[in-house]
Amino acid sequence: MATTTSTTKPISGKKKRFFRYLIPSLVGVFLGLGGYVFYISKAHSYLSDDPKACVNCHIMAPEYATWFHSSHGRNAVCNDCHVPHDNFFRKYYFKASDGLRHATMFTFRMEPQVIKMHAPGQMVVQENCIRCHNQLNSQVRTGKVTSEMAHKDEGRLCWECHREVPHSRVRGLSTVPDAQVPIQEDPIPEWLQNMVKKGQKQE
Repeated sequence: MATTTSTTKPISGKKKRFFRYLIPSLVGVFLGLGGYVFYISKAHSYLSDDPKACVNCHIMAPEYATWFHSSHGRNAVCNDCHVPHDNFFRKYYFKASDGLRHATMFTFRMEPQVIKMHAPGQMVVQENCIRCHNQLNSQVRTGKVTSEMAHKDEGRLCWECHREVPHSRVRGLSTVPDAQVPIQEDPIPEWLQNMVKKGQKQE
């Protein structure tokens, strides 16, 4: 009976070493790029309720400026209106999904010149209008109109009447061209800037 011999060649030592370091190197590259994107985009700032996080993108400057000079600017921050408050998990799920949508649009330059809320955002803002102004709404018949009801023509959204609250009649970047908004911090760390300056002096 004839015996068959295997024709497969064993992997050489050089190839073994290559594959041994390939995966950790790729993981390191992806982690490094992910960390860099997280840092340069100031993603950590979106975990807070600081309104300055909203002007990380310059196109939101009119919204920030008009809010800052409104009555809401003294009593509420962006997340008081634009994020759900009924439970912790819904709040951060909404922040993550809405933030990812904004980041994608701003990165690929898909944003319109006039910012408008999409349907989920309208629902949240309407909920928060009712929540914050509950005492007033209890005295007004139209005070319990939900976003779903308004879209079915069973009532009106709060800002359909209160058009100046809190962003005035914002119509894109040209609305408040001279508005003062917080200046963005330089993303380059101070230690790296100092190192560059020392290198330039030595040259």
